Amino acid sequence: MEDKLSEEEVKHVARLARISVSDPKTLEKYQYQLKKLLDEIDKIKEVKNYDDEFLIAPVDHDAKATDDEASGMISFQDMKKNAPQTKGNFVEVPVMIRE
Repeated sequence: MEDKLSEEEVKHVARLARISVSDPKTLEKYQYQLKKLLDEIDKIKEVKNYDDEFLIAPVDHDAKATDDEASGMISFQDMKKNAPQTKGNFVEVPVMIRE
C-alpha cells in the first residue's frame, strides 16, 4: 500500500475543494496528508457493527415530534415587549451580512 496519493488524486480533491495547489511542495505535502486522512476513515469503516444509525444519537430513546396546532396570534404590543429594539412598527435586528 502506498503512503501517499497520486498527484492526479490530490489535484482532483483540490478542484472539488476549490483550492489551488500549484506549488510542488504543497502538492507533495497534501499527497501524504490526504492519504493519512483516508487511512483513518478506512479504520472507522472497519469498526464492527458500524452503520449510520450508530452515529446519529448517543441516546436510546426516539425523539417524538408533536402535532402542529393552530393557536391565536399574539398582538404586536405583546411581541414588542420581548423584542430588544423596535422602531415604529418594526423590530430592529443586528446586521448579519455586510457588503
